[in-house]
Amino acid sequence: MATRAETIQAALAWFDAGHFLADLSRRVAMHTESQRSDSAAELLAYLEDEIGPTLAALGFTWRLLDNPAGPVPFLYGERLEDSARPTILTYGHGDVVLGYDAQWRSGLSPWKVVVEGDRWYGRGTADNKGQHSLNLAALAQVLAARGSLGFNVKLLLEMGEETGSPGLRALCEHERAMLAADVLIASDGPRLAADRPTLFLGSRGAFNFDLTVDLRDGAHHSGNWGGLLANPGTILANAIACLVDGRGRILVDGLRPPPIPATVREALAGIEPGEPGGPAIDRGWGEPGLSPAERVFGWNALEVLAFRTGNPDHPVNAIPPRASAHLQVRFVAGCDHTTFVPAIRAHLDRCGHSMVGVAAARSEVMRATRLDPRHPWVQRVAASIERTTGAAPVILPNLGGSLPNDCFAEVLSLPTVWIPHSYPACSQHAPGEHLLAPVARQGLAIMTGLFHDLGEDAAPLPRQSGSTGAE
Repeated sequence: MATRAETIQAALAWFDAGHFLADLSRRVAMHTESQRSDSAAELLAYLEDEIGPTLAALGFTWRLLDNPAGPVPFLYGERLEDSARPTILTYGHGDVVLGYDAQWRSGLSPWKVVVEGDRWYGRGTADNKGQHSLNLAALAQVLAARGSLGFNVKLLLEMGEETGSPGLRALCEHERAMLAADVLIASDGPRLAADRPTLFLGSRGAFNFDLTVDLRDGAHHSGNWGGLLANPGTILANAIACLVDGRGRILVDGLRPPPIPATVREALAGIEPGEPGGPAIDRGWGEPGLSPAERVFGWNALEVLAFRTGNPDHPVNAIPPRASAHLQVRFVAGCDHTTFVPAIRAHLDRCGHSMVGVAAARSEVMRATRLDPRHPWVQRVAASIERTTGAAPVILPNLGGSLPNDCFAEVLSLPTVWIPHSYPACSQHAPGEHLLAPVARQGLAIMTGLFHDLGEDAAPLPRQSGSTGAE
């Protein structure tokens, strides 16, 4: 039987021979844009033609599960070796955001992996095809080395994460028994930095809402009516300014989180977000008195994502009839998103902006979750990563972004450990999205080592402790 070191070396040789690149290229070529209304056939094909056969080759049984909130099903697979051994639930999503084909620079395409040095360009390379493909490859390497895993695996793959994971929470509620496990171990999002292996244990929630001012049927000449007609753009700009100040500080008490717990402050001490080549952190932005790590991992943020009034592309000399803005609250555990709209409404009214409408932008909300960094599963995974890389990983109580982690942490009551295989400057969701080859290569080594270790150290650990959610 191959040793741990031999199994990892075999995995790296497989990667260096181009096999992972071939798998990823085949998957990136599939146009799985869930934000397109006509993409159902491509989304289904990714499950049936690509992931299903891959799982079958690894000795999994798999089937499609009806989505209670949409036309595209989920894929569920399992390889159950011994009920006395621990069970890992893993997760990924095969859908991607829109390709924005015309916006990629010359020589690049969202649907073809193009290698330029250490960067592998293509839509989904970082989010999330590259990441779940690395985890599947690591399972294959352990199976090839010893013929079995030594633990049980359940896999859930969805095709709607980029549209808010419709139906995922309902599926988890209905299929609790089928999805029962000891821990969720999955991969998404970025590391803290390219050279810093990272664990994150939950995510901030995401709540999107719209502000609108609709005053009249049509526009009117600004020379004849300027100073006589209320301007919706001016009203809306001032309404936003009463919610968040010019330095990014949230002014609505109901959108501010509880104090940062001591265990979270301790975990974030000494952590510096950012990445060479990425944007410089604005030190004076956000909540005063917090470190950058505390602002992005331990606090709420209110962001203006879009603002429209008149015709921005071709302005005319007319007072517009209406204005609208799309905003987002990224919120940490301990916040109840169902209170946000009432809090915003009351605050706008107190500030004299009763004519500004406010409404939630969509029904599906990713809730905030956070796992105690001292949880035994965290320590087990961190020890394995340190054994592989020679350095202790960064442990973040939660990601700054949002994932449907609440489905696993709250509904299934699982400790959740995420091992990202991307980095902050990957251009996720933008033209030029790419996977960094050294990060991917190390990610394969990390996951191969972890799966090897879990098969040897098969004692189960506590399941239902240490997880907190927004509700």
